[in-house]
Amino acid sequence: MSYFSPVEFHPLTILGAGPAGSTTALALSARGIPSLLIDQAVFPRDKVCGDALSGKVVLSLKRINPLLVEELGAQPTSLASHGVIFVAPNGKSLKVPFRRDENPEKPPGYIARRYDFDNWLFGKASAAPGVKTITPLRIEKFRREGKDWILSDKEEKTLIRTSLVIAADGAHSRFAKEVGGIQMEDEHYCAGLRGYYSGVKDLDPRGYIELHFAKDFLPGYFWIFPLPDGRANVGVGMRSDVAGRKKINLKEAMLKLISEYEPLRRRFEGAVPEGPLRGYGLPLGSKKRPLSGDGFMLLGDAGSLIDPFTGEGIGNAMICGLKAAETVAEVNGDYSAELLRRYDASVYKRLWPELSLSKKMQELVKYPWLFNLVVNKAARSKTLRETISCMFEDLDLRGRLKDPRFYLKVLFE
Repeated sequence: MSYFSPVEFHPLTILGAGPAGSTTALALSARGIPSLLIDQAVFPRDKVCGDALSGKVVLSLKRINPLLVEELGAQPTSLASHGVIFVAPNGKSLKVPFRRDENPEKPPGYIARRYDFDNWLFGKASAAPGVKTITPLRIEKFRREGKDWILSDKEEKTLIRTSLVIAADGAHSRFAKEVGGIQMEDEHYCAGLRGYYSGVKDLDPRGYIELHFAKDFLPGYFWIFPLPDGRANVGVGMRSDVAGRKKINLKEAMLKLISEYEPLRRRFEGAVPEGPLRGYGLPLGSKKRPLSGDGFMLLGDAGSLIDPFTGEGIGNAMICGLKAAETVAEVNGDYSAELLRRYDASVYKRLWPELSLSKKMQELVKYPWLFNLVVNKAARSKTLRETISCMFEDLDLRGRLKDPRFYLKVLFE
């Protein structure tokens, strides 16, 4: 925890010290650019999430410092993850590695509780040269004064004056809503529910995450992500407009799947929930939104950049952090809206092909027969399994999922 005078000036202030904010601070430090990193919470703190750290997380850490990846893998709170298991509506499963040539010494991804991962990453940012941290500090008011922002508490007592605000304060970012104009839209928002369980049977020994698409819960999905201590992160997600239209109670639906859905029922016999189920919202990147303006940038969940199909947010948030640091270095102190649009262009160049395809894949889940078809065929076809595996990293291959000819080929293979 750091303390500060009643009013401080900082050229660059990062709101939120989660993966997006801490990545930004680390990437700026690597360029010799100082920053102020603040958060309303004291670390370690919990964050409701699926806890999966994809290849994008690994690559982002590697870009900052390859040693960070090695250190993450050595943490007792991190579990190596090598792939995903899809369970189709008909109960058939398809096991897909994240890449074809797996190197057990260098896992493509990990699983770690946000309580642990965020605290580890925040610790790295806090110790980085040029990074000043203040926690806890709650900013509730934002006022433009000349070329600076005045950041205040709820009584409008000025706490910080800054030239650039990097808003990385999550799905409920006050700054993103009041200044960035980001509004919740049910068709671009996902409702989620997460719990921790011990005693879940048959967790994959190589840390494969599981996505179950039960027929009675489509177009939502149920997940099981194994954790390093034998526990599991278990939850459900469904687009908010669909859940509202169908009047679905997520808690009741999740508990019913655990007790009655055959692929899950046996595995949860004797499993013990640890603590209550906790809900959260996922602002999806299924439409383009402005991510910057005069003197500010929006990162990660604050910019509504969660993958519409997989629900992944951490990797996208960290990519935003890298892009924000690159933009700051490029504009050299000119934080005009015109120059900061470079950040929008850079983020969407990297993420939009993936987000738009995931939006189309999200729509495909509405057709259980099609999902069953692909899984059944892939179970018998090594070529198709390898194609699906490559789709996780090759966007051109993933694009086939929106091409009807791909399914005709599957059908008549």
